[in-house]
This record gives sequence, structure tokens and C-alpha cells, in this order.
Amino acid sequence: MNKLCRQVSIESPAGASRDCVFNFEVPVPEVPPNGVRIRVVCAGACYRMRNRSPSTSSISSVQSTEESYYSGNYGIRDGALFPGYEVSGIIDAVGSNVTSTNDIAVNKRVILYPYDGIPHGYAEYIVVHDLSYLVPIPDNLPLGVAAMLPTGALLAKSAVFTAHKYVASLLKDRPLDQICRILIVGTGGLALWAIRTAEHHFKTPEYKDRVQITVASLKDDGFKLANELENITLVQWNEEVHEKVLIDRTKDACKGLVDIVIDFGTTSRSLHRSLQCLNTGGVVLVSEEVAERLLPKFSSLINRTNQKIEAVSNGSIEQLFLHHILSFHQKKHQQLFKNCAVRKYRAERYFVFMIFSEI
Repeated sequence: MNKLCRQVSIESPAGASRDCVFNFEVPVPEVPPNGVRIRVVCAGACYRMRNRSPSTSSISSVQSTEESYYSGNYGIRDGALFPGYEVSGIIDAVGSNVTSTNDIAVNKRVILYPYDGIPHGYAEYIVVHDLSYLVPIPDNLPLGVAAMLPTGALLAKSAVFTAHKYVASLLKDRPLDQICRILIVGTGGLALWAIRTAEHHFKTPEYKDRVQITVASLKDDGFKLANELENITLVQWNEEVHEKVLIDRTKDACKGLVDIVIDFGTTSRSLHRSLQCLNTGGVVLVSEEVAERLLPKFSSLINRTNQKIEAVSNGSIEQLFLHHILSFHQKKHQQLFKNCAVRKYRAERYFVFMIFSEI
């Protein structure tokens, strides 16, 4: 008989029940011959969604299209809110055909790059059949922070790198006394990664005094960051305020229209507002998931205004390793990771919940 391990499903409370975390016992997965089994230590509440069609039993089937796109997910049960594939952990066992190395061996710490077919749900153990999706992490990188890197941090880095191409092109054609204005929309974990990454990235002498970053906070908690952000202007997007007031407020904070928007909002209203704050010829960068859903709605508008909406790729496993893991080995970058983690926990009141007490 197979040994059992525990798995949870995080769902919205239904009916009279207020329960939202459901526990199950599932078989411990067998170690694949060419892969490894991982003991999961940290699994994030994933912001990234994976394509699925709402079913009649899913919570998403009774919500609007825009909401459902960001609600029902793959998981152990159909109504799971989060798929649970932001994973960091420790290699528990290696397959019979796997030769252990300095990076891939029992007790080595790893994170998992998201891929099609990645195991669903929050479980104590998962298996990975292809070692190329494993990324070893250094001992001085906290596993809680590491779990965020393959999704939120990597996409934020990808967005900043994409913005950099436009910044370089714009500044090349502008006098030295003119600047490039960037607006980052959102104050969730993803936006916080983007803010910290952009702040760090554009500190180089070439861009230090020529790139202005403004953050449009979607939540009141975002203002708690105001005293911690260096050289970054903060403006609140309170949804109870009239739309024109919000647009004028943003233009005032940015000292004019912006050249680039990194928009991690999830609604058409947020994207429309971003376009109202954007220069002619400017670009709004959004995630691929948002672009797929909202780009058709705005295609005629951006053609008239000579603006552009560009989908930012999620980032490759090579970028994850080169720009995040290797960087953490360098002392000058360690504070960046520390700041991102601390500020995410503080700003979002985010905590690590010990679902399995012995982990």
C-alpha cells in the first residue's frame, strides 16, 4: 500500500459553511525514473492563472467573465482558488536513472519553473519528470522568497526589461535635459516586485536622473510604502473617485503624460485609465493573460491614438536562473531580494501559514 501525504484545496466559503481550506490524504507520488520527488516547503497563492473552461460546479461559473478569468483554477478540486504551483522545497528522492550532482541531489533546495503539466494543488510531495524545470537555489535565499521568484518576480523582471528597451530608444532621441516617465499600476506582490526591480534597474548612471517612476496604488495599503520608496512618486487610484479626477491626479503626480505604463491591474477600467495617462506613441505593458482577454477590446482605440499595448512574456527559465538566482549570490543584489520580500509581507499583510505543522 502506498504511503499517504496531505494535500489542501483553498476555496471560497460556500453556503452556510465558512470553511475555505479543505484537507485530503493522497498517495505519496512514486519517484519517476528520470525525475525527482520534492518535499514542498513553501507554496504561494499563485497570481498567474492557467487556462481552463468554467464548469457548472466551479465557483467561476456564477461570476462575470472578467472575474471568473481570475478565480477558478486548476487544483485538487474544481473550485480551488489557487493551483498552488509557486513551489520551493527540498529534493526528497531522485529517480533510478538520475545521476546526482552538486545541484540535483537529495536534500538540495530547489524551485520549480512553471510548465504545462506541472502538478496541481498544495501537497506535501510533488514529482517532476523533467529535471530541466528545476532551478537550484543558494542556502542563503529564504524558501518563502524563493517560491515567489518563478512567477511574480520573473514576470516583473521581464516587464522591466521590456520597458528598458523603450526607455533606451526614447532617451536616445531626446535632449539630455528631458526624461522618460514610467507609470507602474498596482500594489500587489507582482507590482511590488516591479517597483523594486525598476527602482534598482534604473539607478545606473546612464538612467539615474533621466527616468521618473510613478506608482498608481490600487489599494489604500499602498500608501504605507510611501515613506519607504526612494525617488518614486505615489498616487492613489481610489475606485470611488470620479474617473476624470483620477486621470488628472495621475497626470499631476507624473508631471504630464507618461511614456510607458507597466499595468498589473486586471480590469478593462484600469487599462483604459492607463491609456488616458499615456503619451501619443506610448506603450502599455501587460501580462500575456491580461492581453489575451483585453487587447481585442482596445484595438480600435489604440489605433486611433497611436498607442500600443504589448504583452510581456512570463520570462524563461534561463532568465530566472541568470537574473535572479545568480544575482542573489552577489552581495549587492541580496538587499533587493530582502526588500522585496519584507515589503510584500508588510504592504499586503501577507503571512506564511503553516498548513502542515511538521514542515
